[in-house]
Amino acid sequence: MTDRPSFKSFRDEALRRPDVAAAYDEVAPAYAMKRDMIAMRKARGLTQEEMAALLGTKKSNISRLESVNTDSSPRLTTIEEYARVLGYRVRIEFELDPAKP
Repeated sequence: MTDRPSFKSFRDEALRRPDVAAAYDEVAPAYAMKRDMIAMRKARGLTQEEMAALLGTKKSNISRLESVNTDSSPRLTTIEEYARVLGYRVRIEFELDPAKP
């Protein structure tokens, strides 16, 4: 029986391919934002249901907002309101893409 590679070794190998690395770089900011949103909510001890109540929406909307497996892109005002009820502000920064001339 052959040992399965770890996720890290699989990812590292895949990221050696320029096409995979480019696709990864493209979605990385959205993944990081959603990971941060979930961490902020959990740090306040809130469930998705409780977060939905604070925002006057449904749990399914919070689930979709926090999901990395969705094609929908939330509006900035939605992200700002999510952050606000948790005691945060949204700060957006732009950086030059070194891969673009």
